[in-house]
Amino acid sequence: MTRSVYVTGIDRGDGRQVVELGVMELLTRQVDRVGVFRPLVHHAPDRLFELLRSRYRLAQDPATVYGMDYHEASTLQAEQGTDELVSTLVDRFHRVARGFDVVLVLGTDFADTQFPDELSLNARLANEFGASVIPVIGGRGQTTESVLAETRNAHRAYEGLGCDVVAMVTNRVAPADRLEIQVGLTSRLDVPCYVVPDEPALSAPTVAQITHALGGTVLLGDDSGLARDAMDFVFGGAMLPNFLNALTPGCLVVTPGDRADLVVGALAAHSAGTPPIAGVLLTLNERPSDEVLTLAARLAPGTPVVAVKNGSFDTASQLFAMEGKLSAATPRKAETALGLFERHVDTTELAGRVSAPSSDRVTPMMFEHKLLERARSDKRRVVLPEGTEERVLHAAEVLLRRGVCELTLLGPGDLIHKKAADLGIDLAGSQIVDPRTSELRETFAESYALLRAHKGVTVELAYDIVSDVNYFGTLMVQEGLADGMVSGSVHSTAATIRPAFEIIKTKPDASIVSSVFFMCLADKVLVYGDCAVNPDPNAEQLADIAIQSATTAEQFGVEPRIAMLSYSTGTSGSGADVDKVRQATELVRSRRPDLRIEGPIQYDAAVEPTVAATKLPDSEVAGQASVLIFPDLNTGNNTYKAVQRSAGAIAVGPVLQGLRKPVNDLSRGALVQDIVNTVAITAIQAQAPTPSLTEKATAQ
Repeated sequence: MTRSVYVTGIDRGDGRQVVELGVMELLTRQVDRVGVFRPLVHHAPDRLFELLRSRYRLAQDPATVYGMDYHEASTLQAEQGTDELVSTLVDRFHRVARGFDVVLVLGTDFADTQFPDELSLNARLANEFGASVIPVIGGRGQTTESVLAETRNAHRAYEGLGCDVVAMVTNRVAPADRLEIQVGLTSRLDVPCYVVPDEPALSAPTVAQITHALGGTVLLGDDSGLARDAMDFVFGGAMLPNFLNALTPGCLVVTPGDRADLVVGALAAHSAGTPPIAGVLLTLNERPSDEVLTLAARLAPGTPVVAVKNGSFDTASQLFAMEGKLSAATPRKAETALGLFERHVDTTELAGRVSAPSSDRVTPMMFEHKLLERARSDKRRVVLPEGTEERVLHAAEVLLRRGVCELTLLGPGDLIHKKAADLGIDLAGSQIVDPRTSELRETFAESYALLRAHKGVTVELAYDIVSDVNYFGTLMVQEGLADGMVSGSVHSTAATIRPAFEIIKTKPDASIVSSVFFMCLADKVLVYGDCAVNPDPNAEQLADIAIQSATTAEQFGVEPRIAMLSYSTGTSGSGADVDKVRQATELVRSRRPDLRIEGPIQYDAAVEPTVAATKLPDSEVAGQASVLIFPDLNTGNNTYKAVQRSAGAIAVGPVLQGLRKPVNDLSRGALVQDIVNTVAITAIQAQAPTPSLTEKATAQ
């Protein structure tokens, strides 16, 4: 039977979308096929479903998501009664549920509806669906006593109506009251209670939302600027010096369009980062001259300047009534919402209580979710040398909002802050270090000179070398000021990993540094090695790569079954290339008899059971290999790219292995999500390791 989870409330304004998004995140970590059902909708398409569909790549037909609209439901209830309404919705729910392992049900929104007892309707639907229930109670603007009372009453109401309440979430409480409310609920209710504080960034409208709501015209600005949150409103009327003192971080400046001095002053302040603003809103349909707009565009590229027809008073009335919304058009708000949910909800506990059916399939999304979850469970600090690169800044914001790890960005502080301001990126919580001016530079120079004295490196020469961001970042890792490093989005592989070879060096049991890619196919994850570092490893090195790759696979939840790839399977071929693979296989067996390994073996025999049954019928690896070791870089690099492009696989990596501390290289074409994944992998590598295969073998 399909499992379903029903997220509901007791009144409007509870900010329930944060919880709905968080629960969807939990479900997609556990199973592949997750459906969505909203019994009643004001109008389609529904804003939250569109967000879920885009974010989680849902293949569900949007027409199946909604039971019926409120008008149809009210008419049906009035004419045929509540039983008929419920029966119809239950039937439509089960039509959806048959196609999924688990269904997330989005309860009614208590806004502008005609139902006299909406809570009872949600409870009855949840019972008829066989769904577990998570009630959400809004606490904005309420006292601690009021929040406690409402939460207890909601729990009593839903349980009294026969619901399987798995957890209570009290949302949007004053941050100062959160702990007191948490203690009060935990001591009085017998289900887990999670208390989530109010987050201003979630209720702040974006500049794009404001522009749309006010019918504005965009004079300047790009999509990134329009996506900024308007955290405050500053109305321009004073003279410039007083006006500048009134600016606050993330504010939207509202001023008549003929005040060119305020427009230029606000954008100049933004350019200097004192403070960065969301944008400028010009009232009265007045527009600055072309010369002023040209200057404005040069001062703060990308920062939106929007013109509206109304005067300042009418505009202010509309702005103060406006609230930000989670939608597919606000992905940064979604990251903020998920970070908030994951910080204040015990996701492991809640996932266990929801108990979605387990799945043997591992989809790319499930693998990515697990990476972030693992990294977050034991936070580490990762240094990003390319702190001025736009993709790195976007990735840093995601990592910070989701609480994945602590970050240090390298580069000139003023340039990083300016770029972040231009992109509307919030780097709060990160550390920014300029290697050229850092007080660590001299210490690092002495350390590096000592390490490389045998190569004739003096302290004076080292002082210049360590100003390079990759050398500086590597030394931060070596000296314990960071736990790992990720670079390579604008640097070559050699520039990224050469400092690691010189400074961090290989583990005692590793003869070389190698790499793997996690190849996320539609229903499983394979490990490919080595596809990025060693051009033509000999048998000894190939054996080392296989052992390292097996350890990496196990560290990331992939059971290692090693296939040593060749153009020949078993004893069917001979020659130097095949003999190298055969020798490497025997070396692995002698060093690590605990590992399951087969080689030489062709790719099809390694991964396809029907082929394996013909070529190697008695093998415990053939047909089900999970770690595939290529004989040389030419074969490995071409194969991973062919599978990535032709099979639609997601390639995560390269992940370096064999170093004493984690340093990872990015492709220069890396996307933001690639950077996020690689940083998460690096953080996991830096965590206290689970017992390695070597330790297990020794223990046996």
